[in-house]
Order: sequence, then C-alpha cells, then structure tokens
Amino acid sequence: MHGPAMSGWLLMALCGMTGAYCLLRTRSETGEGRRTARAEALMGFGMAAMAVPAAVVTPPVWGWAVYAVLFGAASLRALWFSWHSGHHLHHLVGSSAMVYMALAMSPGGGGAHGGHAGHSVAATAGGIPLLTGLLLAYYAAYVLRSGARLIPVAATAGRGGGPVGGGWGTRPELALACRLTMGIAMFAMLLTL
Repeated sequence: MHGPAMSGWLLMALCGMTGAYCLLRTRSETGEGRRTARAEALMGFGMAAMAVPAAVVTPPVWGWAVYAVLFGAASLRALWFSWHSGHHLHHLVGSSAMVYMALAMSPGGGGAHGGHAGHSVAATAGGIPLLTGLLLAYYAAYVLRSGARLIPVAATAGRGGGPVGGGWGTRPELALACRLTMGIAMFAMLLTL
C-alpha cells in the first residue's frame, strides 16, 4: 500500500489477525460455513500481505501477478458458489477488488512503482477512478450495514440471547465483526491505492 508505514503495519496486523480468526472458525464450522470461513481467511491473509508497507519490504515484480492469479481463482470460486449462497457475491466483489488492486499496484500497472499508463488495467496511480470510486462506495455501504447488524447481535449476546458455551469459532457476533473488520480494511486499502 502507498500510505505511511505505521498505518500499513497496523493494517497488516489487523488483517492477519482477522485471517487467523477466520482460519480458527473453519475448525468449528461445517459445509457452507466452512467454505465461507476459508474464503474469508484467504482474504484476510491476502490483505495482510498486500498491506505491508512498500517502503519497508518491496515485493518482487512477479508478486503482483501471483496476487492477481490467486484472487482471480478465488473470484471464479466465489462466482461458482454464488449460485448457492448470496454471501458469496460479496466474496466475488472482494476477490475481484483484490485482483484490481494487484493490477493497479503492479510495476506495469501505473502504481507508485512506475509503469506506462495504457499498458494495463490501471490508467492512473490510483487505478481507474470510476471503478475505485464504485468499490469505495460499495465497501462504505457494506461497513455501515455490517456495523448496524452487529449492534443487535452484541446486545442480545450480552443478555443471554447468544450462544451458551461453545468456542470462539461458534460466536456469530465475532464472525460478523470479522467481516466488518475486513470491510473497513478493504475500504482503507482502496482509499490509499
């Protein structure tokens, strides 16, 4: 990312911890819940890797292509599973946004590393302004909606309406907080693109 080093490290730590929690959730989930937790863990770890400040660790030239291929495959997987669950449409948007950011940040993508505009998807240092703006609007709406949904879940869990017993992986408010965190992180990453 192209922001200050401290915010990049904080974003990397937040996304890494979120990915680790999602990975932990795969142990307690089954079926569709496990697929969702795996997709969210991949997104969290991928966002953590992309958030490492470029001033500290310069990724190899081929690293951006690896991100694009990895999240392109995740996009195809999310597209396939979106027929079964509407939540996978959000994963499709997220994976596609990661491909877009990888292309925009690649050395030939017109990002801060240089490159020639017109030879890639990204037309300017921030990518395609209209597409970046649409993704920012999507994630702003997603964060506000998720935050509003989290308040009633946390309130009922505190009064005994939540799960009794169970581990960290079975708490619905934590899964929702995980999604909210990744939405905020994605918004921040797009903002600093």
